[in-house]
Amino acid sequence: MNFQPIVPVGGLTGWVLLNNTLERQTEAFNKSPSIVRDTDYFEQKIGDIRMAEQLVSDRRLLSVALGAFGLSDDLNSQALIQRVLEEGTRDDDALANRLTDERYAKLTDAFGFAEPGLPRTRLEGFAREITDRFRRLEFEVALGQQDESLRLAMNTQRELQDIVTSGEDPDTQWFRIMGNPPLRKVFEVALGLPVSFGQLDIDRQLDTFKAAASSQLGIETLSDLASEERGEEFIRRFLLRDQIASFQVQSSGAIALTLLQSAPSIFRGT
Repeated sequence: MNFQPIVPVGGLTGWVLLNNTLERQTEAFNKSPSIVRDTDYFEQKIGDIRMAEQLVSDRRLLSVALGAFGLSDDLNSQALIQRVLEEGTRDDDALANRLTDERYAKLTDAFGFAEPGLPRTRLEGFAREITDRFRRLEFEVALGQQDESLRLAMNTQRELQDIVTSGEDPDTQWFRIMGNPPLRKVFEVALGLPVSFGQLDIDRQLDTFKAAASSQLGIETLSDLASEERGEEFIRRFLLRDQIASFQVQSSGAIALTLLQSAPSIFRGT
């Protein structure tokens, strides 16, 4: 049986407790039988894989590869994954570049099947690079089964630094946020934006994100979140607003239940 993350409470308190015990918990999780079996198999076999077709044909290898990029839900979409991997990201019209979720492009670049010469699967250290990512994301998945908000916070801690320190132009960084569903959700909650605003034109969405970040976070570009302190402040803001929203839903539900319970006596005139 796999080790399950221990999260006695959620919200800000849960985040603090999680970080205080994270090293011990991740060590125990990484020793879980299924994690050890899957990562050992990947590290032993991936060096023999030279084509995308070989990867998608081996369900155990593909499970680790997709899990390392948060794409485990696509395990049964072999045709899609094979096409993404084979087309690469060099051409603007490559499938990975046309999909709104940037995780497909990151998967494609990591394996390099479309690049000249041998793929990155043959490089020394590649297998460990992928299995390290897999362990981290699998822990986040297990954490999400206990508390989805804490999973999103962990994902943000990992992904946000990669974006804000990328050196890309400010708008490109925002588009990467918008193309990463878990990160996008965190920003929407932290900035108090309704999910429905995602139906707006993409440029209007960009302007809305930038304006909200400037007025609420006091930042002009995402690079302002590069410091560990500012990044942690942002995560705590997300957790606080998410917790408040949860309390409001619970309170509304309690009020509705009270009204329903009192309805018979009201109709009886008592």
